[in-house]
Amino acid sequence: MEIDLTAFHFLRPWWLLLLVPAVLLPLFWWRRNDVRARWRNLIAPELLEHLIVGDAARRRLQPVHTLALLIGMGAIAVAGPTWQQERPPFTQDRAPLVIVLELAPSMDATDVAPTRLERAKQKVLDIAAARKGARTGLVVFGSTAHLVIPPTEDPAMLQLYVPALSPALLAESGKNVSAGLDVAERLLAHQTVEGGAAGHEPIAGTIVFISDGFDAQHADAFVQKAQASHQQLLWLAVGSVDGAPIRGSEGRVVMDAAGHPLVGSFDAEAIRKVADEAGIPLASLRADDDDVQWVQHRARAWLAAADDSKRVARWKESGYWLIVPLLLLGLLSFRRGWTVKWLPVFLLALAFGAVPRHAEAASWRWQDLFATHDQQGRWSFEHGDFKTAAQRFDDPMWKGRAQYLAGDYTGALETFSRLHTAQAYFYIGNTLAHLEDYPGAVKAFDNALALDPSLRAAALNRQLMRQLLKKPKQDPQQDEEDEESDDVKMQKKKGGIEQSTLIPVPSEDVWMRSLNMSPATFLRQRFEQESGAQNAGTP
Repeated sequence: MEIDLTAFHFLRPWWLLLLVPAVLLPLFWWRRNDVRARWRNLIAPELLEHLIVGDAARRRLQPVHTLALLIGMGAIAVAGPTWQQERPPFTQDRAPLVIVLELAPSMDATDVAPTRLERAKQKVLDIAAARKGARTGLVVFGSTAHLVIPPTEDPAMLQLYVPALSPALLAESGKNVSAGLDVAERLLAHQTVEGGAAGHEPIAGTIVFISDGFDAQHADAFVQKAQASHQQLLWLAVGSVDGAPIRGSEGRVVMDAAGHPLVGSFDAEAIRKVADEAGIPLASLRADDDDVQWVQHRARAWLAAADDSKRVARWKESGYWLIVPLLLLGLLSFRRGWTVKWLPVFLLALAFGAVPRHAEAASWRWQDLFATHDQQGRWSFEHGDFKTAAQRFDDPMWKGRAQYLAGDYTGALETFSRLHTAQAYFYIGNTLAHLEDYPGAVKAFDNALALDPSLRAAALNRQLMRQLLKKPKQDPQQDEEDEESDDVKMQKKKGGIEQSTLIPVPSEDVWMRSLNMSPATFLRQRFEQESGAQNAGTP
């Protein structure tokens, strides 16, 4: 291991003061046990040397020397020797990514089996699954652009709504990729390192377009916006040069008014030209996972480059290397004749001194010697053990999120109630929605938007809560059966889907899960409302 001596320093140099007692302790011991000094004033020097017995056989290395070495090496280890920097934890591969998917009729062309759209939807799920906990969002566009899923760490959200996507969800066909870029940019503008409310430092994000082309009238605007974007833009083109007939919703080839089959075109040269002008890396949708790895690699590299340019120096501690010699010295100290009687007392005092003051209320564990409660909670959170994470977290926001994801809505509500931030009120609203207190949820979302008007998820959740309040109460089972698609009903009859699989799973985005309607129905209604608002000129 190469050490840069020019950068070598100690993070906590005051601990080096323990080197003073480590050096003085053997000296005091030697003076206290020096036989000559004890008898020098009583026996003549010429006789003293002949009267001392066993001095030559005295051990050169005494237990006190072992203790001095333990104190000295421990002081150096705790002082934090370092000579190299490291990236802060929990930031690698955590940049938000937004996929912008085209829903034009040409995406139903069959030149990419089974269709362009079906292959693209599968790639959306593959990308989200490969990111393993990083936030992934989804936007769709035709003549207008719409948010489907805000950036979330839960890939099940995409699995719920991606299969329902089709060109039929949009009232008007088109390929306004510029509108898709606008929606994705607004989403990433308010994303932060921890996904919190606005006010934290934004993190570098990535926007991935999956499309077979664009409308020529929007090309110039798209290039200008792409060149001015501060996010990384990637493009996955789907289709073949020869094109193919478009397959309708019933699986048949779509015919035009003259009886000719409609063919989905694919202008590879036009796409390459626009991508070059906008400075967007371009790749093709593939049958294997090379395209997924390509997106992953570029998203990580983009985050690393942006993080390196603005991160505060964080020095990597290297004192842990001294643990091995410290343990060996500790074992040596317990040899017969070497044991320092008060050494166990000293070690026990250090151990109990590390016990938190609130140990009576929360059990102390050996991990507390090596990691804070929040670090332990974050490790459990990252591995999906939300119940354990909630028990370990001290930070109220993270503790509440863990309780929320663990399904402990009462505990989460109590934890979030201690905070007065936009993000806390957002989670209070989601929690109340799960507890079926829809009026209270609306008020919580109002409070969140009052503190942060740009919190789009809160506005969408509030809209859903108002719809649920207006909806007449009925049997949830009957309502669910009415709104299920024919495919789901057919699979139920065949035994392919059990009833238990249709129970909503708790998620941070309650507005996507608590609806008693099919995903396609919900998306179609919401897209129609947003399109009407855009056509009316309202924000």
